Amino acid sequence: MSELFDPILAAGPVPAEVADRAWLQAMLDFEAALSGAQADVGLVPREHADAIAAECRAEHYDATEIGGRAPGVGNPAAPLVRALTERVGGEAARHVHRGATSQDVVDTAAMLVARRALGPLLADLDAAADAAAGLAAGHAGTVQAGRTLLQHALPVTFGLAVAGWLTSLDAAADRLRRLRFPAQLGGAAGTLASLGEHGPAVLAALSRRLDLAEPVLPWHTDRTVIADIAGGLAEAAGAVAGVAGSVVLLAETDVAEVREDGPEGSGGSSTLPHKRNPVAAVAALASARQAPGLAANLFAAMAHEHQRAAGSWHAEWRPFTDLWRGTGSAVHWLRTSLDRLRADPARMRANLERSGGLLLAERVTTELAPVAGRLAAHDAVTACSRRAAAGEAPLAELLAADPLVGAHLSADRIDELLDPAGYLGSAGVFVERALAAHRERKERL
Repeated sequence: MSELFDPILAAGPVPAEVADRAWLQAMLDFEAALSGAQADVGLVPREHADAIAAECRAEHYDATEIGGRAPGVGNPAAPLVRALTERVGGEAARHVHRGATSQDVVDTAAMLVARRALGPLLADLDAAADAAAGLAAGHAGTVQAGRTLLQHALPVTFGLAVAGWLTSLDAAADRLRRLRFPAQLGGAAGTLASLGEHGPAVLAALSRRLDLAEPVLPWHTDRTVIADIAGGLAEAAGAVAGVAGSVVLLAETDVAEVREDGPEGSGGSSTLPHKRNPVAAVAALASARQAPGLAANLFAAMAHEHQRAAGSWHAEWRPFTDLWRGTGSAVHWLRTSLDRLRADPARMRANLERSGGLLLAERVTTELAPVAGRLAAHDAVTACSRRAAAGEAPLAELLAADPLVGAHLSADRIDELLDPAGYLGSAGVFVERALAAHRERKERL
């Protein structure tokens, strides 16, 4: 936690859901559910389970104190269990943590924390997608220079560009919604031997009480669950980074096709009064770019040996938490950026016209090929394009004066062919398809 940097790199509602207090409560929720599940199957008197549950409230415990005791046993669950047992006292204390091991506590808590953090993350992600949908619909016909390898390519529409943002955000949200969050209960070595024949029934009851998926068997050393979550978060962060990066490039001074219209004081500089930085998109990009490394750490930690890993399990805790924090922040800032985003259609048109029609050279070649031959048409238009790019004359004039081109295309037809609005292909269809898919998706949720 950092009071200096977290307002930027851990912004929005998700970080609170993975903070120390949230982890502490999730571990206590496991203990309460464990005793309740054992009462459900007749292993623990109901009054003792209720007594344990009454003490499973995070405000009763000091996370700093629990953490300070964790190095003695290598995890924070053991000192928390000791503190809980002391608070419960009496006969009920004998049933605290019965049959479980520390990894059961922490892994189940991780699933609870993740599931609780997923709600606000998806809310921000869906809101960002809705903002993108609004921009795509509003600018379906706004002509813009398409850019490949950061160079002008063919005309597109700003609506089509944003429709691409929309589909990527919706796809990322759909993957996150498919994540599974199973309970963990295996005891010392994954057999639940201390619970006798009741082990599977307790696992089932625990899962029901926590509203988590019941696993086929304990997954102490099968970390595909963690990897799946890491992959989903990294995918969402990658989608955010792609959108935010495009916003930053479109907002740069020499392009200036979009801007963030934020509250007074946003986007300023500590030294340059004239600056109008797209600060929300920049913060989204900064937050999102932490995700690949954190996800890689979790994938690297998947190799858990035998029935309990020596170090790999422990290595998951911080990157798992930080990945939720960073991805949640990235999505929050992208939502903010897209809510603030304003397009400048006139500037988009002006940027298109800077090339003097060079973006439409392919269209002229396509028109000419049936009557002059593809290679001859290509060579003639390429020669004219290079001369226009060198500043010799406008492309339209050079094409009209070219012996091959001028023999088959009138000056008026050349002007028509060089109009960007006439060469947008299926851009409008694709925008509507993206919007329709978004609407249908929302209806299903």
